[in-house]
Amino acid sequence: MIYHLSQNLQNHASFFNVFHYVSVRVIGALLTALFFSFLFGSWFIRFCQRYFQSNVREYTPQTHVMKNNTPTMGGLFMIGIFLVNSFLWNDLSKPIVWIFLLCIVSFGLIGFLDDWYKIFYKKGINASLKFKLQIASAAIVALSWFFILAPDTRLCMPFFKFFNPDLGYFIIPWAMFIMVATSNAVNLTDGLDGLATGPLIFNFSTFALISYLAGHKLFAHYLYIPFVPGATELTIFAATLIGALVGFLWYNTYPAQIFMGDVGALSFGAGLAFSALIVRQELLLLMCGGVFVLETMSVILQVASFKLYGKRLFKMAPIHHHFELIGWKETKITVRFWIVSFILALLTLLTLKIR
Repeated sequence: MIYHLSQNLQNHASFFNVFHYVSVRVIGALLTALFFSFLFGSWFIRFCQRYFQSNVREYTPQTHVMKNNTPTMGGLFMIGIFLVNSFLWNDLSKPIVWIFLLCIVSFGLIGFLDDWYKIFYKKGINASLKFKLQIASAAIVALSWFFILAPDTRLCMPFFKFFNPDLGYFIIPWAMFIMVATSNAVNLTDGLDGLATGPLIFNFSTFALISYLAGHKLFAHYLYIPFVPGATELTIFAATLIGALVGFLWYNTYPAQIFMGDVGALSFGAGLAFSALIVRQELLLLMCGGVFVLETMSVILQVASFKLYGKRLFKMAPIHHHFELIGWKETKITVRFWIVSFILALLTLLTLKIR
């Protein structure tokens, strides 16, 4: 809205031309997301305390019982802020904007349905149904991206300038896999107060910068990364999500006043994956999102070890529960995972120059 209004008003006052600059819109999106978070956050928590109280997940340490009746659905609040800011600051004439909105909203609806069932029926939706819905949402987003935006189908390999295998039509199932895997990885990580929020902030910050570089032909050519027209709009999306996450962290830090819920974890995880896919740097997500990868692999290894050998590798999975059970305080685990995520984000940016 602000972007499009400025186009109409710039002929009357040159000041409004400033809203065409990506840097201004990025800062504006981040600050307004923070402003809305602080302005309406307490009200939303009171609303959720009345209607959306949660119970802790199964297979968690006994100390988590104290978290029962903490309000959840915080992701719904963040998605609301994201949508408002998107209409305020993004160029709504670009298809990339609407496809990204589709990604966030579709996965958010799946998470909302699962949270709703957990709250009112004491059990989430069937795991098979949940997975099928994720596959369906990912397919719609991937097909829209492929046929509307006609992306570069080459796989951008870290550390290599000229080795870029062409995926062709295989990019559609590949994109579906990345979105579903990342959304579930973030959901697994969201088990301690603020644990998933911090790495998400670092990851979106990293891909905000990569999106900015990929959206400028000179920068993209200099760094040997694919040039993606319209990718700068992703920078504004990322700034909005960072602002919403920082605002949410104000209430989600230990002891949490509200939880993100599946509605937040699934939607933001899918949004992160789609951001990486659009700029063709999804392999960097393995490094930048290393915390999410670690959490997911700990679950896979735990299940495989128990089924094959009847033994558990960890005291409990995901791995953050293992650290709890060996005596680490929740805040120590969270902050240390944040530090690791910050280091991985820096290393990810470094790979752009090492090719």
